[in-house]
Amino acid sequence: MIRHSIALILLLISFSCTGQSTSSIIQLETIQLPDGFEIEVWAEDIPDARSLAMNEDGSIIFVGNRQGKNVYAIQDSNGDGKADKKYTLATGLRMPNGVAFRDGDLYVAEVSRILRFRDIVSNLDKPNYEVVFDQYPDKAHHGWKFIAFGPDGMLYVPVGAPCNICESEEIFASITRIDVRANNIQPEIFANGVRNTVGFDWHPQSGELWFTDNGRDMMGDDIPDCELNHAPEKGMHFGYPYWHAGDVKDPEFGNKGKGKDAYIAPAAKLGPHVAPLGMRFYTGQQFPDRFQNNIFIAKHGSWNRSKKIGYQVTNVVLDASQRVVREEVFAEGWLNHDTQDVWGRPVDVLQLPDGSLLVSDDMANCIYRISYRN
Repeated sequence: MIRHSIALILLLISFSCTGQSTSSIIQLETIQLPDGFEIEVWAEDIPDARSLAMNEDGSIIFVGNRQGKNVYAIQDSNGDGKADKKYTLATGLRMPNGVAFRDGDLYVAEVSRILRFRDIVSNLDKPNYEVVFDQYPDKAHHGWKFIAFGPDGMLYVPVGAPCNICESEEIFASITRIDVRANNIQPEIFANGVRNTVGFDWHPQSGELWFTDNGRDMMGDDIPDCELNHAPEKGMHFGYPYWHAGDVKDPEFGNKGKGKDAYIAPAAKLGPHVAPLGMRFYTGQQFPDRFQNNIFIAKHGSWNRSKKIGYQVTNVVLDASQRVVREEVFAEGWLNHDTQDVWGRPVDVLQLPDGSLLVSDDMANCIYRISYRN
């Protein structure tokens, strides 16, 4: 492993959530939530706030970044329920979207590299990183990554398709996993036929993997649907580039693949071009019991549809057998359906130790906190 020191001046920035900058465009009064819930800005002035992770006790929130090239650590140092400190852990990285925390260390995913910041909580003002692995493909198209550690202790790392639609090398359009403790790391493909997942989690009881997947573009407004998928075991193929959403045959590559029954259909269709990104199972005690073991999904919103959709957080209800019962809108209002104006785009969700829910927004450059009033 090659060790690097970050040669830059790291500034510890204190900030107030009543300050300027992004507060001028944040319109919390437009957000609609179920009865009893409320939303507030937990941290603002977080440019391009993307994937979220936290340390063991939830006192530090790590924030990845796609376009701004930085990685941040955010802290509520006085315990008032809002962040008041921001540390810039690294700058100048290449799409450091993914962040994950394990055994005191922070892991960051660039396009082709996995970085590790050892003992990060003790080194927020003097962080160093080492390169754990640098042999992932360097293609920028769908190259930004969400990462997370699974119940097996492995780090799961997706490799998106290097295109809108194409056949490519096997490692593309997949979810891989690596052992970050190994001396000679070799990525293992866990799932194939995954066009571009930017969010996944494991069921709190079964330990089985669930993930979102963004459907292909340029087939019209209403096809194909984006997907919520369930991968209980290694080796499953989810259809891309031959079939989409389980039953939509690709007009360019469909005849090169097998019949649709050879591939795994989605557990739920999430809507066309809604761009589902971060997702987490809810296991907290703050929300009503009906949300227990359900999935919260951040829908980033459409960019290639004549009428915008998405731009919301939804709740997917599962039954005791892990079958999807229904999907419900949980939080919306970032998109004005009548004017088609958009002021925010949800990216990731993260449950805090108190059971409230953080939601990152890379357009309004902030992180919200959704809580329930008992």
